[in-house]
Amino acid sequence: MTNRRVVVTGMGLITGLGERVDTFWKNIVAGVSGVRKISLFDTKGFDVEIGGECKDFDAGKYFDRKAARRMDRFSQFAVAAAREAVETSGLDLRNYSGDPGRLGVILGSGIGGLMEFEQQFLRLIEKGPSKVSAFTIPNLMVNAASGNIAIEYGMKGITSAVCTACASACHAMRDAYSAIVDNHSDVMISGGSEAALTPLGLSAFAAIKALSCRNDDPESASRPFDKDRDGFILSEGSGILVFEELEHAKKRGANILMEVLGFGASTDAGHIAQPAENGSGAAEAMKICLQNAKVNHDEIDYINAHGTSTGLGDIAEAMAIKTAFGDHAKILAVSSTKSATGHLLGASGGVETIATIMAMRNSIAPPTLNLENPDEGCDLDFVPKVAREMPIRKAMSNSFGFGGHNATILLGQYE
Repeated sequence: MTNRRVVVTGMGLITGLGERVDTFWKNIVAGVSGVRKISLFDTKGFDVEIGGECKDFDAGKYFDRKAARRMDRFSQFAVAAAREAVETSGLDLRNYSGDPGRLGVILGSGIGGLMEFEQQFLRLIEKGPSKVSAFTIPNLMVNAASGNIAIEYGMKGITSAVCTACASACHAMRDAYSAIVDNHSDVMISGGSEAALTPLGLSAFAAIKALSCRNDDPESASRPFDKDRDGFILSEGSGILVFEELEHAKKRGANILMEVLGFGASTDAGHIAQPAENGSGAAEAMKICLQNAKVNHDEIDYINAHGTSTGLGDIAEAMAIKTAFGDHAKILAVSSTKSATGHLLGASGGVETIATIMAMRNSIAPPTLNLENPDEGCDLDFVPKVAREMPIRKAMSNSFGFGGHNATILLGQYE
């Protein structure tokens, strides 16, 4: 079999920093925070009142009322972001002249339709079992987002969903990449979507002391690698990419945004919610990624860190980068865009891969906002507070999740 290369030809976003890639990127570079007081529901009595809410999202802009009712918010985000990704790719999937069995969708989500679950459970308790919606299961299931996108575009190839907590989108992209490399598909839509910013989601993460309680100063609440961090910001949204086999893209004259060079994955196998303290599993994922891509560690210019703003996680990742890169770790630019977006859980890998591609295309490393006093051990170049112009030829994006799941994607300029 010939060596099949995979490129990115389209991208789409729904986030608290903008509903399109250009708007999102402009805000990232300008140092704008998407963390605000939550308006989706009344937070009275909650310890945490802030989040990365997609306040400008209006389902009516994308769907008629009937279609909107048949999708949980996380599916709505995914389909809306996929439309931008397909639009920017230049593919006419609704009138695709090739084999629709060569088109597929693999998306990640850490939780799926939590909003639907909560709403229908309340109906069950308050109104009885006969009032529970017939669409409950199709709306809340994790594979609903990928299924709805496949239906929208008539994609009849490999379609599935990945659920590995905050590593979900990166694992999904790895599977999509493999589908193309292994010659099962020519075009794959991938990434992730999440809408867990609900009363139950907020309460549950607050219960394990994972969230920041900086309610009076939302914009400074997400502060990865800073010694005054007190937890992550629960956020929602979607990041979707179009992966395409290189020759397929070239044949149609596609605008190639970036090449996907490889992936790495590992498992800590230590604790269900805490990372390995020395970052050994995360380091292994990065090492495997470099090996898979056949790239030397000193060729990497930038890493979009997982960097959630949690006490254990940030230190473990800093240690992991030092382990994986040795002396080169001091030269790398490393930043966490979660400082601006908050943490989109299973969608974070998709959003952050897009941020990494935009960084490479624009030769700008995005900043780590609110990094005033780096914590002990967090002594890398985290691009504090202000974006930096610099050439970025090859870059990584890390995603680590509960369950000990670690995943890394490596991207390169198309040559």
